[in-house]
Amino acid sequence: MYDIQTVRADFPVLNRKVNNKPLVYLDNAATSQKPKQVIDSVSNYYCFHNSNVHRGVHTLSVEATDLYEEARQKVGSFINSKKPEQVIWVRNTTEAINLVAKTWGEANINNGDEIVVSEMEHHSNLVPWQQLAEKKGAKLKLVGLDSDYKLDLEQLHSEISNRTRLVAITHMSNVLGTITPIKEIATAAHNVGAKILVDAAQSVPHLNVDVQDLECDFLAFSGHKMLAPTGIGCLYVTEEILSLMDPFMHGGEMVLEVSFEKASWADLPMRFEAGTPNIAGAIAMGSAVDYLKSTGVEAIHAHETSLMKHALGLFDDLEEVTCFGTKDLESRGGVISFAVNGVHPHDLGQVLDSQGVAIRTGHHCAMPLVRSRLNVPATARASFYLYNTLYEVEALISAVDSALSYFGRSSRNN
Repeated sequence: MYDIQTVRADFPVLNRKVNNKPLVYLDNAATSQKPKQVIDSVSNYYCFHNSNVHRGVHTLSVEATDLYEEARQKVGSFINSKKPEQVIWVRNTTEAINLVAKTWGEANINNGDEIVVSEMEHHSNLVPWQQLAEKKGAKLKLVGLDSDYKLDLEQLHSEISNRTRLVAITHMSNVLGTITPIKEIATAAHNVGAKILVDAAQSVPHLNVDVQDLECDFLAFSGHKMLAPTGIGCLYVTEEILSLMDPFMHGGEMVLEVSFEKASWADLPMRFEAGTPNIAGAIAMGSAVDYLKSTGVEAIHAHETSLMKHALGLFDDLEEVTCFGTKDLESRGGVISFAVNGVHPHDLGQVLDSQGVAIRTGHHCAMPLVRSRLNVPATARASFYLYNTLYEVEALISAVDSALSYFGRSSRNN
């Protein structure tokens, strides 16, 4: 039995009031809230173990290093990496994808090669490939969506060719919630000798993600969307590829030997972690993984699906509101982007905030999708996580209903 009240009791911020209303936090696709267990892990590190990691022989340095590397093992196990060394600490998903573009991409993408992306990519999984394609004379190929806002798999298979070197694809859209069939896409890519990079920023916090089962070559995700602090994320790379990649940055920590004339690189994964890392963030990400595992990722996903079903049913009763995304909840995560006829999302967001309801408004770093495919300048977006409740779903709908009246729009369907 999913005990929502026990879960909510672990998140101090949920006791807040905003504009004298109980906080209803529905901006989880942007960043999640943090449980006491994760907050305490940061405090514990700074209170009792604060020191730089690796090479130090004194007690605090050894303790910090052990905690730091233990966290890497936890994250690696969470995504079923064969070895923890295949997990590289980065700041966020954006840095992870740029690391691949600047290392593997620079070395392996050449004139006339192809990079395949989808219409629903976050800017972080589009702009780096645009830039690399322009620099290297490669072709960026775009796969669209079908009428149900799912990836057009027929087009995907037709776009992948013998010139394709990389398929860069989101696992779950941050705008539509669409879940893409990564394993099928990976097979199609590998059949022509291409690699697949997965933007898993929205999937790792909400789904059971098994990198070996998915057969992905690269997988990028952020800590702050899965209960950990900001400024910490991960890049997973298969061992075969990682061993051949050159370092992303140069300096301290990532070297083995240095002379005035040359340098050699440290073993994996440290050769990709130049400088002092976000030690507290990594340790806290390990704690976040502990929390998600103890709660149960499958249980979390089932809870979010029930919230989505309830929300979509209530949204259907609101006239002038258009919700974007598939109706197939098995292919959709807990994200609802919607538009109100005649009301700008920013205005809607401010009215909802006055009711204590926190949503995201804008193009959600997916401007081409929102403007070209959804054909709106921006959307409002509500996104759910493990601590949200059916009551909060109803508070969202009630706030939107009130906003419709405020802006003089029709409220309820007949």
